[in-house]
Amino acid sequence: MPRFQAVLFDFFGTLTRPVQRGVGHRTTAELLGCPPDTFVEVLDRSFYERACGRFGSAEATLRWVCEQAGVRPPEDALRAAVACRQQAIRADTRLRADAVPTLRALRARGMRTGVISDCTHELPVLLPELAVAPLLDVRIFSIQLGRCKPDPALYLAACARLGLPPADCLYVGDGGSQELTGAQHAGLTAVRLATPDLADHLVFNVDSGWAGPALATLGEVVAMVDSRPVAVPW
Repeated sequence: MPRFQAVLFDFFGTLTRPVQRGVGHRTTAELLGCPPDTFVEVLDRSFYERACGRFGSAEATLRWVCEQAGVRPPEDALRAAVACRQQAIRADTRLRADAVPTLRALRARGMRTGVISDCTHELPVLLPELAVAPLLDVRIFSIQLGRCKPDPALYLAACARLGLPPADCLYVGDGGSQELTGAQHAGLTAVRLATPDLADHLVFNVDSGWAGPALATLGEVVAMVDSRPVAVPW
């Protein structure tokens, strides 16, 4: 069994600490004239449609959300709400303490690294500002690909950009969006990040039946990579 050549990570809840919607989302709703509870309810039930880019731009998507809530904000309010939502998601995003050290350790071992994320318009703008950005070789965003996990297209796109077969890649995620099963079906090896703090993580469509390997901390992926034997040519 050859050593992995790359490790691909989920973003929210895996490279980041658990995510919950902070006060900025209430402010976004108020800018739109939308009841905050209704705003969040529409966001929750439409996550995958929004993460696939079904409703167009960030402004068009918020306009659709408002229509579902029965409100029609003016264009200037929509523009202000897009900026506010970007700030809200930035405030909710806190990297795990071991995210940067883990990525550095993997790259020091010659591993390629990347992110595969179900996300809306904000993450592609946000991620370049984060300390993990220069440590990632590939970034696959559902909003850009038009598909969400567990669709194999996301995993295969990452492998293609790395120039590697799926069998050479390890996928690490918290299990949202059936991502672990999806990675396996695409031919990757998958492992679940099962830190205790994920009990409070905002997540959709959890891989609840996952019976594969699990890690107690993100940093354990380095030991997992080290323990995989190197193929010896004969």
